[in-house]
Amino acid sequence: MVQTSVPELYEDDSHSVIEIRTESLQSLRELGPPDLVHLVKQPVKSTTKQIGLYHHVTGIDASSSASLAAYINTLTYQPNDKQHKVISGLYCCYNAFSRVDMRVQVQIPGTVESYCVDERGNKLEATEEHWLETYLCSVLRAYSYADNGTGDTIKRIIGVRRFNPIMSTEQEHKFLEAAEKLFFSGWQLGSDPEIQVPNLVSNHLTSGLLDYIRTTGRYTSGINLFEKLRMRDPEISSLLARVYMMGDEEVKAVKLLHEAVEELPMDYSILDCQAEFCNRKGRSDLALEIAKRGVVSAPSEFGTWARLAEVYVGMEQWDLALLTLNSCPMFTYQDKDAPRLPEPARISLPLAPETLCDEIDDAGATPGSDEVHPTLRRLAAGNYKGTFHKAYILLTEVTKKIGWDQLLKIRSQVFVMEEEYRHEKQTGPPGSRNASTVALRGTDTPQPNGHGEPVLGDQVEETDESDGADDEHDDDDDSQTDGEPTAASSHLDPGVSKPSHSITVRSGAETPQPQPPSIDPTHQQYIQFQHKRLCERWLDNLFMVLYEDLRIYTIWRTEASQYRQQQLAYKKSAEEWEILGELAERLHHRDESVEAWQSCLSMRFSPKAMKGVLGLYERTGDGRMVLGALIRLVAWQYRWYSEFSPELLYAMRRLIEEEGAVKVRSIIQATSLPQHILDLTHQYAGLCAAFRSSGSDG
Repeated sequence: MVQTSVPELYEDDSHSVIEIRTESLQSLRELGPPDLVHLVKQPVKSTTKQIGLYHHVTGIDASSSASLAAYINTLTYQPNDKQHKVISGLYCCYNAFSRVDMRVQVQIPGTVESYCVDERGNKLEATEEHWLETYLCSVLRAYSYADNGTGDTIKRIIGVRRFNPIMSTEQEHKFLEAAEKLFFSGWQLGSDPEIQVPNLVSNHLTSGLLDYIRTTGRYTSGINLFEKLRMRDPEISSLLARVYMMGDEEVKAVKLLHEAVEELPMDYSILDCQAEFCNRKGRSDLALEIAKRGVVSAPSEFGTWARLAEVYVGMEQWDLALLTLNSCPMFTYQDKDAPRLPEPARISLPLAPETLCDEIDDAGATPGSDEVHPTLRRLAAGNYKGTFHKAYILLTEVTKKIGWDQLLKIRSQVFVMEEEYRHEKQTGPPGSRNASTVALRGTDTPQPNGHGEPVLGDQVEETDESDGADDEHDDDDDSQTDGEPTAASSHLDPGVSKPSHSITVRSGAETPQPQPPSIDPTHQQYIQFQHKRLCERWLDNLFMVLYEDLRIYTIWRTEASQYRQQQLAYKKSAEEWEILGELAERLHHRDESVEAWQSCLSMRFSPKAMKGVLGLYERTGDGRMVLGALIRLVAWQYRWYSEFSPELLYAMRRLIEEEGAVKVRSIIQATSLPQHILDLTHQYAGLCAAFRSSGSDG
């Protein structure tokens, strides 16, 4: 370990963090929170007063009590605090398989005691099986919580040290061996938020394995693991095929998928893998029937419907893409486990003097410290996660290809619009079946909404300007402020027509049971009003949020152009440039997003902006600039106690593949940054080079 500084959160005397962690165990649902390390200090010259302090950590070897006790022993000498000494330490590491918290109590000097605590607070004996499960969970958490401050969960957890849990091929073998032993229990760990029901191939264990293989390029190791597991269950063929594709062995992947589909013709994970491959290769025609079968095999999963929508986008069948997107079952987003601890009495975030360099000084980067226009602050799309985030991406891809006005036109062709609905209510003969009723139960083909036959008065809602938020997000659709031009009144003529509201249907349950979409090859069924569908409330809200994104983006670009013509500086705060960069990226305007991020970096360092600029350097193939951006990101992470980032490890591996390990190391050595930062950067590069040279991987 390079990092010597340790964050310290001082415990409030009225709240014990250990007791609160114990009480929160019964609320944990997935991998669990980062490890908690609690220390007790006392003044060197006094034995009466004791101080409790703690921090969090990921990536420490949790395969035994000895390894956790060894970590606590590294904390006994702290050069920043010579007035106190550590007299005891407690390491808490969650075991998500057995739902217990593994604990190691160390008395300094003195004894080491290990035990586990269950959800009811009972103290139990720790077994070897417990330690195997705990070790695997700790590695998976190290990857899951390694987003380095970019996720909401991490922002809520302060004082986190992050280490790479796998630094050698020996440690890799240990990890994969544990994964093999516990693989068929992986569904107990939960799954990504887009998966409704965790299963054998869709859970946090399989996601972690694929993430590790992709990050490190250890394709052969992954293939060997999944080959062995596939002999026990053919469903694992989908995972093996994905690793083949990662390793550029697509012929083997295609043959494997063909054999697997013959054996398991209705396995949705295999069908999804096959459909994704065909669609990515530009063969949407082949992907279509496969994706339809995937929907039939798993109609309650978001992923199968989203894949079918992607295929329709590839085939430029925009109406069917919208209808399929409207049929997607949406799930409430479940964030990572992060129990809320009480506010610390005091926080100490020491920093080694040599890391204070201008290149990574993000002073003033605290959210809200910059002045941000309220309209930018209220953009809702940046807060979408899980199924809503992926649905929004699909909608922006369609908009990028056909334009906003054409999207509105197609929307009005397939969904019942508010004006039509009101006209039908006024003019329709008594007892006639209006469009909303027909859309729910009156056509001769299965309905893509699939919500059965709810009572019209309970389900159909005439949305207005003030009711634009879906059940999960309380977003302001209007997003107007005094002095901010609207689409109708703007002198900038942004060309973004404000969408009229459609008639929406609110799902009776959170997860409906949708049916396969009806197919009309001639696309004529929408011409008649009575054959239109009801738009889901959440999708109608997405249209309004997309409109606001497009409106703000158009105003920004128009204003920037006008300022350039007048040779005036177009000024924004650093945080505003960050937001505009994210906005342009959401709308698939890469050049404009990089322009905004570069403007942000010209004012202060921003890891978000630097990652965006890093993407530009990677696309242009400028190896020296890529490495410069990587070094600065490594330095920033080191400043916040992190020695591990899968994102940066992956970027370093790709750079070494293109430039060569010798050249990369020579550039690193020539960089004028503190030695600790250079050592850590060399550590990233050395790990990538070692993994490449230890076998046929990469």
